[in-house]
Parts: sequence; C-alpha cells; structure tokens
Amino acid sequence: MERETAEKAPTIQDVARIAQVSAATVSRALSRPERVTDATRNRVSEAVRITGYTLNQSARSLRLRAARAILVALPDIGNPFFSTVLDAIEREAARRGYGVLVANRFARDNTDALRDYFLSNRADGLLLLDGSVDAEQLAAFTRAPINLPLIVACESIPGAPFHTVITDNFYAAKQAALYLLQSGHTRIGHIKGPKGNVLSSEREAGFLAGLASASAERREDWMFTGGFSMDDGARAAKALIALKIRPTAVFAANDEAAIGFISEISRLGLKCPDDVSVMGFDDLEIAAHFQPPLTTMRQPREAVGRLAAEALIDLIEGAPGKIVPKQFVLSSELIVRKSTAPPPSLRS
Repeated sequence: MERETAEKAPTIQDVARIAQVSAATVSRALSRPERVTDATRNRVSEAVRITGYTLNQSARSLRLRAARAILVALPDIGNPFFSTVLDAIEREAARRGYGVLVANRFARDNTDALRDYFLSNRADGLLLLDGSVDAEQLAAFTRAPINLPLIVACESIPGAPFHTVITDNFYAAKQAALYLLQSGHTRIGHIKGPKGNVLSSEREAGFLAGLASASAERREDWMFTGGFSMDDGARAAKALIALKIRPTAVFAANDEAAIGFISEISRLGLKCPDDVSVMGFDDLEIAAHFQPPLTTMRQPREAVGRLAAEALIDLIEGAPGKIVPKQFVLSSELIVRKSTAPPPSLRS
C-alpha cells in the first residue's frame, strides 16, 4: 500500500478504509489495544503509518488531559543505582502534576509495547534509562504518527539525536585514576563493566587516559573482565590473587563490583586497603556503610532524575519560551573514604 496524499488532514475514516475495519474498531484499537486482536491492531497501526493520522487535530491537549503520566523505562529495577534516580523523577513529576509508570527490563521487550503505550494515551512521554535500546526503532517513535517526547538519561545512545541527561563518565574515571596515582600507586588495575555497555567503554577509556597522562604502566592482566555485579567483582578478585605481580590499587567500574571484590579478597586472605586499595563508581547508599567504607566517584543521581523529568515534561507541554537543552552533562565528585591508602612501600 502506498501513502495516500490529500490536501486535508487524514481522518479516522481514512484509517478505517485502508485497514478495512470500522471507524469504531480503529478508535478501539488506538484507545484500548488489548481489546482487539493482534491482526487487527497491526492492520490499524499500518494504516496509521500510511495515512499519517495523528489521532485527531487537538490530540496534544486531549492527551495531556487524559494521561498526565510519563513512562520510565529502565534495564533492571533491582539495581540499587536506580532507586535515587527514580525517587527524584517521581518527586519532580508529582510537583508538575504527573504520575509515573515504570517499565522494567525494557530493552528486552518487543517495541510494540512502546507503540501501545502512546497510541492508547497511557503516557505522554518516555524517560529512557537504558542505552541499549535500538536507536533506529526509537527514532521512529519520535516521528508521526506517535511524535513521542523522549529524554534519555543515565546512559547515552551513541550517535542518536535524542535529548540526554548524563554524567561525564570519561572524565570521572580519569579523575579516579589520577587520584590513585597521586596517592602513590604505580600499579593500578581496573575491573571493567559489561562488554558492549556504553558506560563500561567510557569509564575504561577515562581510566586508561588517566594512566597515560602520568605515563603509568598498563598491563592487560591488570584489566579484569567484569561487570556491574558483586559476583563480577568476586571473580576479578580471584583473578588478582592468581597473579605473580599484583596491582596495589584497583578501580572498579561501579560500587557493586568494588564491594564484591573487597569481600572476596578478604575471604582469600588479603586486606583492603593494607594489601590493595579499592575504589568504585556511583556512591550507592551502601558505599559509606560497607567495611571499609568505599572510596568512589559520586554520580549526582538525584540531579539526573530531577533534570530528566523536568526536561521531559517541558517537551510534553511545549511551554512557550521554554528551551530544552539537547544535552545536560553533570559532573561526578570524588569521595575519599577508608578503602584507599598509599601503597605499602610508602607507609611509615
């Protein structure tokens, strides 16, 4: 079927004619998609795409009155990193009169779910906290007929033209490496994040840039394959124990891996920071209460959530004179605690 062209705006009757259903069925498919068959929903969706139908000419104001909600999509609601971010999103949304819906493990779901959310008016915009979603599929939702207001936060999608709220992971990881170097360490290892993850890549690159800026030694056997879980940190600890020449300090790609690493080296007979200094990234709530309290790079998670929600609602409402920056980049802060110390050779 080819896209129809007409001088007047497409109507629900145009959609019904192309989908070969009644106008009432089209209305039902768009407002209550769960009440029609998959075949009917797919035919209506295709007809909407062909005609360029946008629900109706006053859809913008009607949607704002009908939903007053935003959808927050994240990769793992069990990850404690997201608790502060979500809390800030909910508080800012409530302040602006919006509710919050949460979609967990979103990137693993079929993107048809996203279309249903917005064509059925259950949410007015998407706040995406997952950088692994396919950029091309996502971009299609920002165009007609859905015209999805979208903010990507926490993780960016490289090369994608979306509004983002992120922290400077490269610079923060470089600062972490420089802090350990300035503490006197010359043998520094890194527990990498998940392979293919944008945060992992940026933090690894920043760490290596920090080493390079001081002409510090880099060894592949000190670059531990890891991830963002405590189990990943524990596996890195076992790899470190097996080395003939060990680093005196380790920078982990996040706090959970750092904590798992410290727990495992303790079980295997080493002490932190007496034998090896350890630092993480994020500053989760547990970091200050773990033993020893964890040195880390603190991400401004509350600010990320608040600014992301504020920017998304500004996009939804299209307030006159309200310009939403294409990218917010926030800085992380070095938090020094007792899991790091000068290397044994420098202690009196």
